[in-house]
Amino acid sequence: MSENLGLPPDDRESSPYTGFTRAHWEAVADSLVRAAWRWATPGGALLDLPGRPSHSGVRSDGLEGYARTFLAAAFRVAGAGGADPYGLLGRYADGLAAGTRTPGRDDAESWPLILDHHVQGQPMVESASVALGLRLTRPWLWDRLDGDVQDRTEQWLRGALRHTPSPNNWYLFPLTVAGFLQSVGRGDAETARAIERGLGLLESWYRGDGWYADGDGRAFDHYNGWALHLYPVLHAHLAGDKALSGLYGPRLREHLEGLSPLFGGDGAPVHFGRSLTYRFAAGAAVGLGALTGHTPLAPGVSRRLLSGCLRYFLDRGAVDARDGLLTPGWHGPHEATLQSYSGPASPYWASKAFVALLVPADDPLWTVREEAAPAESGGDRVLALPAPGLLVQTTGADGVARLHNHGSDHVHPARGDSADAYDVLYGRLAYSTRTGPTSAANAPDNHLSVEVGGVASVRCRIRPLGAGHGDGWGWAASWHRPVFPAGSPMVPGLRVESVTVARGRYELRVHRLVGLPLGARIHLSGWATGPDEPLCSQLHGLHGWERSDELRAPQGTAFTRWATLPRLSTAPSEGGTAVLVALASLTAAPEPEPLAGAATVERADEETAEVRWADDGSLTRIAFGPAVTVTHTVP
Repeated sequence: MSENLGLPPDDRESSPYTGFTRAHWEAVADSLVRAAWRWATPGGALLDLPGRPSHSGVRSDGLEGYARTFLAAAFRVAGAGGADPYGLLGRYADGLAAGTRTPGRDDAESWPLILDHHVQGQPMVESASVALGLRLTRPWLWDRLDGDVQDRTEQWLRGALRHTPSPNNWYLFPLTVAGFLQSVGRGDAETARAIERGLGLLESWYRGDGWYADGDGRAFDHYNGWALHLYPVLHAHLAGDKALSGLYGPRLREHLEGLSPLFGGDGAPVHFGRSLTYRFAAGAAVGLGALTGHTPLAPGVSRRLLSGCLRYFLDRGAVDARDGLLTPGWHGPHEATLQSYSGPASPYWASKAFVALLVPADDPLWTVREEAAPAESGGDRVLALPAPGLLVQTTGADGVARLHNHGSDHVHPARGDSADAYDVLYGRLAYSTRTGPTSAANAPDNHLSVEVGGVASVRCRIRPLGAGHGDGWGWAASWHRPVFPAGSPMVPGLRVESVTVARGRYELRVHRLVGLPLGARIHLSGWATGPDEPLCSQLHGLHGWERSDELRAPQGTAFTRWATLPRLSTAPSEGGTAVLVALASLTAAPEPEPLAGAATVERADEETAEVRWADDGSLTRIAFGPAVTVTHTVP
C-alpha cells in the first residue's frame, strides 16, 4: 500500500477482514484529492495530471481532473457535516470561478464548452460531477459564491441540457445537472424536461432482476452500480422525493442481491465490462444502499464489501507510490484495461465509492463489526439472473467469484453482426475476480470459435435463451451468430447455442452448433492463468472433442503479465449439427482433483444432452429448442 496515503493503523477489532474504518476512508479521499491538486493550473480550473491524453484532448482531461476529484472532496466534506481540514472546497471555488470566466477560450484556465457527444461530448460527463459536487456542498461552497460566478456556472452547466448525450447512461448527466439547478432555485421548463427525459429513458432500459441495460441494447456491466442506479437514487434521496425513492429503491435492493456475490473473498470486483479503471467505484451501489436503506445486506457485510474493494486496489498498486495519483489501469498501470476515452484523470470516477461517506459516522455501517462477504461466507453458491442473462458462481473454498455471460454484449442495437463490434470485455463466455480476458491480439480465453478457411470466429451479439437455478446449481444459455474478422464472409445459417451449468467448482459447457460447413474446425478455450496469480485452470472434453493442448498469451491479462490457457479442438467429418460437451474449472484450491471422471455423458444428440455426476449420481438434462430448458435430478 502506498505510503503517500497517510492511513491510520489497521483496526482488526472492528474490521477483522480489512482493518479499515471510516477514518481510513476519509484519509484515502483526502490523500487522493490533495495529490491531484499538485497538478492544478494556477487558477485551479484544470488538473492536468501526467499521462497519455484521451481522445478528447488535454483541456477536456484537465476538466476531468477537476470534476472527478471534486466529487471525492464533496462526498468527504458533506459526509463530515462541512468539516474541511485541508481547505479543499476553497480551491474548488477558485477553480469554478476561473474555469467559467470565458468558457471555450484557448487559455490556461477556461473550461471547454459542453457540446453534442459526437462533437465535444466529454465535458457533459464532467458537468454531472460538478453539479453533484455543488449540490452536496451547497452550504459551504455554492451559497458563498459571488452572484456572477453562480450565473456563469449555471450558464456553463446548461450546455448539458441543450446538447445531445451519447445514447446510454449519459442521459443521466443532464438529469443530474438539472436536479442541482432546481435544488438552488434555478429550475425551469428546461430543467424539468431534462429530468423527465432522463427518467423516462431509464424506465425503458430497466430489464428486471435489478439490472438496467446501458442504453437500448444489452450492455449489462458495472455501469449499473456507478451510474444507472447511483444518479437517480441519489437524486431522489437528495430531493426527498418519496415517490421516486419508492420506485428506484427496491430495484437497487434487488440489484445488490446479484451484485454482492460478484466481489471475491480478496475484495476484488469481477473483471468484466468497460471502464474498469474506475476500480473501487464498483462498490458505489453498496454504499448507496447503506445510505438510503435500500439494501439486503447487513451493515457489517456492506462495510466488508466496500472496504475490501477499496483495500484490494490500494494493496496492489492502484495508487502510484511516487506521487499518490491513481494510475490508469487495474492493479497498476495496464494499457489493455483502458478505452480511447480514458485519460490521466479518468480513474478518479473511482470517487463514486466515497458516497459511503454520506452515511453518518454513528450509523451501523461504520460502527458494527465486519461480517463475511457472500463469496467467503461458506459453501458453494450459484445465482442465475435471467433478465441480464448472467450466471454467478462462487466457491467457499477459495473465495473466487465467476460470472458466466449469456446476455451482456457491447453491440449497438442498430448494428448488425460484424467483427468490429467484438469486445473482449463482453464477448468471452466467463469472467472472474481473479482472471482477466486476454487481449484481442492473443489467444482468446473462455471462448468457442468456429474456424473456416483458417479464420476463427468471434462472439459479438449475444441472444439469451434462459437461465435458472436450484439448490447448489444453476444454468444460463444463449446463442450467437459466429462472426469472422479480417473481411471474411459470414457463413449463412451458422449458429452456436451455448449452455453453462455451474455446480460446485465445476462448469459444464455444452454447445450445439447448427449449420456447420464442411471442413470447419471448432475450438473451446478455458481460463487464462499465469505465474502472478496462482490458480489452476482445467478443461476436459466429455463428448465430441478430439484433442487438447495449451496456448500462450504473452501479453497476459490485468492480473498476470504472461498467461496460458487450455484448449479443446475438433474437426467434425460432416457438416450440419454438432453437439460438444466439456467440463471446466477455475480454482485457487491447492492440488485440485483432475476433471476426468467427475462426470460422464449419457446422451448427446441434436435434441438433448444428459450428463451424470460422479459424486452423487445426479443427472443434468439439457433440452435444446427455441428456449433451452435445463433440469437437475438427484436420485
